[in-house]
This record gives sequence, structure tokens and C-alpha cells, in this order.
Amino acid sequence: MTLSRRHVLGLAALALLLPPAPVRALDFEQSRLTIRTRDGRRFPFRVELALTPEQRAQGLMYRESLDDDAGMLFIYDLERPVMMWMKNTLVPLDMLFLARDGEVLGMAEDAVPQSETIIPSNDPVKAVLELKAGTVARLGLKPGDTVLHPLLVP
Repeated sequence: MTLSRRHVLGLAALALLLPPAPVRALDFEQSRLTIRTRDGRRFPFRVELALTPEQRAQGLMYRESLDDDAGMLFIYDLERPVMMWMKNTLVPLDMLFLARDGEVLGMAEDAVPQSETIIPSNDPVKAVLELKAGTVARLGLKPGDTVLHPLLVP
């Protein structure tokens, strides 16, 4: 069977209208961490660990929801400035930028879903913790608080 040029162009146009094929979801190791505020309050979270370049690139993309006590911890090999974005991320997020000992150096609150706006750490960081938007305000988190996790050590 041969297809005419008109059929080929029609199929190509149809392909442009179809949603992209789903990205293969990567497996993420599960872990627990605690956020300790400077006044001593503690908040436990269940997190997924983004440890490889592929995991960090995928992050929380395509997730349709995130529990109040859940998140993702991105760990980098070296402390360095990082840039995050929300492309293909469907839920709004708060981001905590962390030193190697877990100290919160900076925050970005209520990142807009599917935005390509770059969200910089401003400082060199070892990790980024992404949480459901509103968590920073709800818990009263501030720079100087600490994220306690075995991968974040002095």
C-alpha cells in the first residue's frame, strides 16, 4: 500500500494534534526527613530522592497531586548554584534551597505550574527540597531553618 503525499501530510497534521507520548516515569527511592525550625519545632516529611541527572531532570513533572507531608529532595554531587523551573510540573510547589548541612539558604514559594521561568538558588547549594505550595507559609519556615536527612551532613 502506498500513501499519497496528501495522506502523509494529513497524518503529519494529525500527529501534531495528538498529545505527546507519556514520558517513562523513573523510579525514585523513598526516604523520610524532618524540617527543624530555629525555634525547635519539627515537621516530618516523606520524600522521594532525585539523585541522578535523569531523576533530577524529571523531578515532580506530570504529577497531578502532592500530599501535604510529601515532597522531593534533589541532591547534587557538589555545592553549586542551581536553576529550577516548572515546565511539565502540574502542581504548584515551594522550594527550599539547602546547604550541605541542610541549612535553608533561600526559598521560592508558590512556583507556577508549567512555567518556564527560571527559579535560581542565588547561592551555591547541595540540595533542593520541593514541597506542596503553601507549606512554607503554613509552617512558618524561614532561611536558617534546617532540613535533617542522612544525605545532608556538615
